[in-house]
Amino acid sequence: MSIIDLDQAATGAVRREVLEAMWPYLTGDYGNPSSTHALGRSAAAGLDRARAVIARATGVRQPQVVLTGGGTEADNLAVIGLTLGAIASGRGRHVIVSAVEHEAVLAAADYLARWHGVEVTRLPVDNSGRTDAALLRSALRDDTALVSVQHANNEVGTVQPVHALGEEARERGALFHVDAVQTAGWLSLDPADSPELLTADAVSVSAHKLGGPKGVGALILHTRARLEPIIHGGGQEGERRSGTENVAGAVGLAVALQLAGEEREAHPDRWSAEAARRDAFIAAVVAAVPGAQLTGHAVERLPAHASFVVPGLGGEPLLQALDDRGILASSGSACAAGRDEPSPVLLAMGYEPDTARTAIRFTWGSSTTQDDLDRAVATLADSAAALRR
Repeated sequence: MSIIDLDQAATGAVRREVLEAMWPYLTGDYGNPSSTHALGRSAAAGLDRARAVIARATGVRQPQVVLTGGGTEADNLAVIGLTLGAIASGRGRHVIVSAVEHEAVLAAADYLARWHGVEVTRLPVDNSGRTDAALLRSALRDDTALVSVQHANNEVGTVQPVHALGEEARERGALFHVDAVQTAGWLSLDPADSPELLTADAVSVSAHKLGGPKGVGALILHTRARLEPIIHGGGQEGERRSGTENVAGAVGLAVALQLAGEEREAHPDRWSAEAARRDAFIAAVVAAVPGAQLTGHAVERLPAHASFVVPGLGGEPLLQALDDRGILASSGSACAAGRDEPSPVLLAMGYEPDTARTAIRFTWGSSTTQDDLDRAVATLADSAAALRR
């Protein structure tokens, strides 16, 4: 039985071009880039080249790229590091996050509240998972240090109006962080190409969401504001993130970003074309599965992302039935997989706990065929019918 992976918002395969670019830094050029001998200098040169590619892809200078161990660390560094830097600079102890942020942001904000006396406001969202500038305007205060809002939600796919939100934050003198982990493969991270990011002071990215390896990411800084490190040691990354750099990982992230950029240039209509396929898939699921309801915004959502609740059916039994038939899907965030609690994202959107427990998410990539999506719809319909018997 062939497997169809429709859980690619969780992770994707490493691209061959990425693996080939990484290989030399896992074998012959394996040196520590902080070492001063020939092997170390060769690794350092590879790291510098990778950082230059990442900087070009994100529209910044090389020193503004802080390499991290993934998207979670990038989010933590932004939320904790920028807030502690703001406190040290006398800019206030208030942080605003949306109620549907990734756990990496929410937990970082909770840490600040618990250990540093920071007051955290969770900004409400509507039933599509979006917040708006008016809500943020009413929540902002003179002592607000940071606002953190994800570009697109990993569970329901909703895209936030980050430019308008960032304008509100800037108007009140607060820093603005955008978690762009889910959009990095679809949209340019260079504000010159993606004006919605023009108001961002910091942007998080993770390699394994766009064809790179797991365990590497970056925080892209568009601000000179003070950033306190959260990992201490040898002072790498301009004393902002200590630890021996993952050279091969950085090369992988650089190549993945470069390939994504080349594909966007070659297929400028890729987002709209995939969104049309997404809309057809959503319509087919709603027609084939009685009671299925789309979650997230119907239009302002990721192009290869379809999420539903199916009241009356258990989400986990449905996922298991699909898995048994070769269709890989998820109930939402991979970071929360296996828990019995309803999704906090769906609860924040107004769903009842029992309904939130029926969530199911389908996400795909460029290699996913129309036949794959058609098979998924048919299998979902058969599985749902079998569970209802």
